[in-house]
Amino acid sequence: MGSIEPYETASGRRYRVRYRRPDHRQAAKRGFRTKREAERYLISVESQMLTGDFIDPASSRVTVGELAPDWLDVKRMKLKPSSYRHLDDAWRVYVEPRWGAVQLGAITHSDVQKWITEVSAGTAHTVRRYHARTAQQGNRPKSATVVIRAYGVLAAVLDVAVRDRRIPRNPARGVDLPRKGKKRHVYLSHEEVDSLARAAAPEHATIVFVAGYTGLRWGELSALRVRDLDLERRRLSVNENAVRVGSELHVGSPKTHELRSVGFPNFLAEPLGELASGKEPRALLFGDGDDHIQRPRSSGASRSWFMRALTDAGLPRMTVHDLRHTAASLAIASGANVKAVQRMLGHASAAMTLDVYADLFDDDVDAVSAALDRARTTALVSKPRPEAPPGEV
Repeated sequence: MGSIEPYETASGRRYRVRYRRPDHRQAAKRGFRTKREAERYLISVESQMLTGDFIDPASSRVTVGELAPDWLDVKRMKLKPSSYRHLDDAWRVYVEPRWGAVQLGAITHSDVQKWITEVSAGTAHTVRRYHARTAQQGNRPKSATVVIRAYGVLAAVLDVAVRDRRIPRNPARGVDLPRKGKKRHVYLSHEEVDSLARAAAPEHATIVFVAGYTGLRWGELSALRVRDLDLERRRLSVNENAVRVGSELHVGSPKTHELRSVGFPNFLAEPLGELASGKEPRALLFGDGDDHIQRPRSSGASRSWFMRALTDAGLPRMTVHDLRHTAASLAIASGANVKAVQRMLGHASAAMTLDVYADLFDDDVDAVSAALDRARTTALVSKPRPEAPPGEV
């Protein structure tokens, strides 16, 4: 049981509540103006301890900046370097400047909502840790992806605080977030892929074809080794993924951590065989020796081989990753089912494939309705009509 005791201050009599926490250590809260207020507080504390809902007020005085490093360390161990960097950037650029020094118990739902609005508008205080050009863009509105990622970091750290019983609930949950608009995919036809490959330098033509007909991510394509090529079965084994994070190249497992085998059309057997000819099994299929080919830039006024090829072929501006979308489009148009496309692209599930490429299945909706109409007509025509009752004409 707790106790209540009065004490004198310059402003008059006040009351102090003493009680034992669940760990049996002594705790106290002072400053109550009336004994009734102190009694209500003591009853509330004892009730929370009986139900297991007690949270020590001292625990909520920990700041977000003190709790976040441990959460980031866990994410660093679990995520690939490229994915972790996005979280680390969001923390350092957007979350830490606003919330790093704020105590957990002082964060309110409305404060988080205001911050979301400021980040979206580009008016939130951020760390200028990039070059001058990026600093000039600091006050520009931020994309929904940037805002949602920054919010996700704060909300996840506060989730840890809830599980650690530092705060009773997460004040960040339930705020209104900007909607992410789906980027329109660029799909090339067979003729356009052929034109792009011809416009690319001879050493890049095969890369264009492989990306456009297998859907490999650039990191997977650039990490292919001679031993991953099976000319007899027309297969490419995807065992590695090479991603550049800043100036460092990280080679690891594919994005979904699942190894897979991807088929390629017969017309690619000859050029792929020529690339592999004379190389050791562990040598990179594309590139020279152990030097992975670099992803061609597609931003701004880039003059990469890929951008020059697009211009020469008279094709719209796109990224090399859009060739992955083209592969999905061509596969679906050829009659491949969703499960086959999922395995080809290395998606985690068929549901993800349907979500990403829902627009490619619009024709299926028409086909289903037409098939239902034919089935109904056939069923009604083949079913004999009932005979009229006697005496009726």
